[in-house]
Amino acid sequence: MAHFKFEYIWLDGWSPEPNLRSKTKIIKMDFFDGDISTVPLWSYDGSSTKQAEGSKSDCLLKPVNVYADKGRKNAFLVVCEVLNADGTPHASNFRAKFEDDKDLWLGFEQEYVITKEGLPLGFPKNGYPRPQGPYYCSVGTSNAVGRDIVEDHLDLCLEAGLEITGINAEVMLGQWEFQCFGMGAKKACDDLIIARYLLFRVAEKYGVEIEYHPKPIKGDWNGSGMHTNFSNKLMRDTGGKEMMTKILDTFGKYHSEHIAVYGSANEERLTGLHETQSIEKFSYGVSDRGSSIRIPVSTAQNDWKGYLEDRRPASNADPYKVTARIIQTMDEAMS
Repeated sequence: MAHFKFEYIWLDGWSPEPNLRSKTKIIKMDFFDGDISTVPLWSYDGSSTKQAEGSKSDCLLKPVNVYADKGRKNAFLVVCEVLNADGTPHASNFRAKFEDDKDLWLGFEQEYVITKEGLPLGFPKNGYPRPQGPYYCSVGTSNAVGRDIVEDHLDLCLEAGLEITGINAEVMLGQWEFQCFGMGAKKACDDLIIARYLLFRVAEKYGVEIEYHPKPIKGDWNGSGMHTNFSNKLMRDTGGKEMMTKILDTFGKYHSEHIAVYGSANEERLTGLHETQSIEKFSYGVSDRGSSIRIPVSTAQNDWKGYLEDRRPASNADPYKVTARIIQTMDEAMS
């Protein structure tokens, strides 16, 4: 029999945004074929994660998805839902609060900033680097910093089986993005959770931090978002301007409800500047990166069949909350 490492990964109960937590369970077995039902429940101290009181501290981890962990030998990454001791979903378990939608395709554009000693990589200890302009999709030592970290992360994600569709340096120095695609609502969110986890782990190796705050550097610098591209089968196969407009208008109707779950401190980022619309307004437009929801030119030119990009979610947003709200609004729009 071999010793297999299962890294149980979950979201804690911290507010306004949860943190990732993990611990390793060693299981002796002849082999593991990827069957999630064979990975057991496991308990942990919820009083240390703001998910229980010390007098009743046990919470349960329910494995819901598993991935290869090529960074370690005989290891797997396990996305878990948090349950109360009686087996019911914990209040912080937003994954359990919506029905899965296998028809929903999601593409998360996860922006983040690599920092060291409180500053983005490439920033001097005093003052600022050259203004924005040369850093987006940049190459060269003076423009692109942290590429070795980004490439290591990309390789781990691909080896884990995640549908990472691309990476690029972003507008601010030290800022990067990866795109994570998924067919099916919960699977897409699980993939993003694993991608975030792996990014933190790579950062540990390099002695740097990963900053998901939507506006880590104040002033004339871009913030960080988690633009969320979405489509269902009707949007992809039938489309039409009338259908898309109805969807967009329904999203506008619930603008405040979306903003409420699209990440904390998002008002610092959604100012109407730096490729954003004001948090107080809702708008949409073809190829408009200053709108709340961008209609990709490919969608408009393909008889209005395709996907839409919600540009409002912040980089620190909980993907389960974002997805649940999108599903709720889509259900009304398609009724």
